[in-house]
Amino acid sequence: MPISDTDMVRAWTHVLTLSNLKPQEAVTILTSQTTNRQTLATAKIAAGLMGARVNQLDLTPVNGALSLSRDSLAYLGTTPLTGNKPALAALKASDLVLDLMTLLFSPEQAEVLESGARILLAVEPPEVLVRMLPRLEDKTTTEKVAARLSRAREMRVTSPAGTDLVCPLGQYPAMQEYGFVDTPGRWDHWPSGFALTWPNELGTSGRVVFDKGDILLPQKNYVTDPIELTVSDGYVTAIEGGVDAALLRDYMESFHDPEAYAVSHIGWGTQKRARWSTLGLYDREQTIAMDARAYAGNFLFSLGPNNEIGGNRVTACHIDVPMHGCTVSLDGEVTVQDGRLVDEAAVQ
Repeated sequence: MPISDTDMVRAWTHVLTLSNLKPQEAVTILTSQTTNRQTLATAKIAAGLMGARVNQLDLTPVNGALSLSRDSLAYLGTTPLTGNKPALAALKASDLVLDLMTLLFSPEQAEVLESGARILLAVEPPEVLVRMLPRLEDKTTTEKVAARLSRAREMRVTSPAGTDLVCPLGQYPAMQEYGFVDTPGRWDHWPSGFALTWPNELGTSGRVVFDKGDILLPQKNYVTDPIELTVSDGYVTAIEGGVDAALLRDYMESFHDPEAYAVSHIGWGTQKRARWSTLGLYDREQTIAMDARAYAGNFLFSLGPNNEIGGNRVTACHIDVPMHGCTVSLDGEVTVQDGRLVDEAAVQ
């Protein structure tokens, strides 16, 4: 169902309040050709009513001729900020950047954050934004999970389909996404709700089986027949199965980059208002599938870059696979049981 402008202004006001927007702060709204016009217009109104100095920076899209998909996360090469010193300067001079374009996995984003600016990504359709409006309790829950991840030295993931993956931890910090940016230099994504980390380099090994109903992103498909990955020394060394496996292999081969097969971030969703089933209700170009990434109890397995967390691995290919029905253990303690979050007390 459509969302009224009034409801969107209220939603933006709520999120900007959680993000500690103050009068006279400089807000730059980053846009491109794919920016949702209602999201943009209502963001301007809400920020203006709160007394901010609002600017819009509209940038020309890149990578369109290289990507096999129109999804903004399907090709992570150069960004509209690459070599664009005036645009970068404007963002670094801002207190808050509202990213309605999708600027991810780039050194420019890291540079903006290092300047102290906060960045909030918001590119889902208005009805998804309003349905998953962030709450303070989302932060509390997700921070507890991230704290538990930070203490862990090993993650093991199993599933009835045959997944048995062991990931040594500790080289990289844990991150959490809860939907607003309340501290200087923070990046987050509205809507969201998950905690994640990156395994130690060259340490992950085992077997990952994408079962029927797991979700391939950016393909935005539910898996229809199992895909089996063999993981050794932190890299996928084999992708086996039927048609779904063949399609995944062909897509990844198109990047001609061995770093595409490296295990990237791992973690699980905490957002109880996100739904596993939602992707089937949308056209592929309407959403980047944050429901799938954030729904409570998923195991989010990914391949590709680690430069977002300070690593050196940069690749244009990034695969996210929210998996259902998995059991996740940290140092032998179960934190997700058969796709369901354990009691909060167990993850504190």
